[in-house]
Amino acid sequence: MTCWYEGPLAAFDTETTGVDVETDRIVSAAVVVQDAPGSRPRVTRWLVNPGVPVPAGATAVHGLTDEHLQRNGRWPSPVMEEIARELSEQATAGRPLVVMNAPFDLTLLDRELRRHRASSLDHWFEAASLRVLDPRVLDKHLDRYRKGRRTLTDLCAHYEVTLEGAHDAAADALASMEVVRAVGRRFSARLDRLSPSELHTLQSVWHAAQARGLQAWFARSGTPEAVDPAWPLRPDLPAAA
Repeated sequence: MTCWYEGPLAAFDTETTGVDVETDRIVSAAVVVQDAPGSRPRVTRWLVNPGVPVPAGATAVHGLTDEHLQRNGRWPSPVMEEIARELSEQATAGRPLVVMNAPFDLTLLDRELRRHRASSLDHWFEAASLRVLDPRVLDKHLDRYRKGRRTLTDLCAHYEVTLEGAHDAAADALASMEVVRAVGRRFSARLDRLSPSELHTLQSVWHAAQARGLQAWFARSGTPEAVDPAWPLRPDLPAAA
């Protein structure tokens, strides 16, 4: 029987106006589907005119300017529905979804759906459950004592995955998928018996433990930053009183 990391996978990634999932916007997104390792990936891309200015710092990361997005991007409302539908169709087809740092991209998509469609990401997965594989969570749990950062660039270097055109949504999605396949092979003795559904549940537990550890480290170092333990989607903020 083919192990999940040698079978069909889909991957999702976004580029954004910033790093605040509650207020920032998606400016580009991609879903990459691959039926088997080495097979030609199928790529769907979206370019979005977010309707708000793109900070210079964000443009410096992904290269997408206000002028380019206004000229070539589409309005967010139909795009967010198309993305959600595409992810739902991948779940219905039984393909696990690879998302690097899932609470960021998936929460951003959820907030965009609420903002522009009066909907939510959960709504799209009522018929077929979302099964996420997050290379950051998997690597941090399976190789927890390795020192160093664990950005996508770092993981690609560690697992000898080629990343061409970093901070392009399609390139990052494909690289994340290849990292997950490499993690699966390297830790096959610990992963072969686990299904993507079981891994989805376990990653929620692992991420929460990782968040607690990071929060404790922040406390010791005097950093006021809060770490959200929720995975793969952050809960809604409580309504203002």
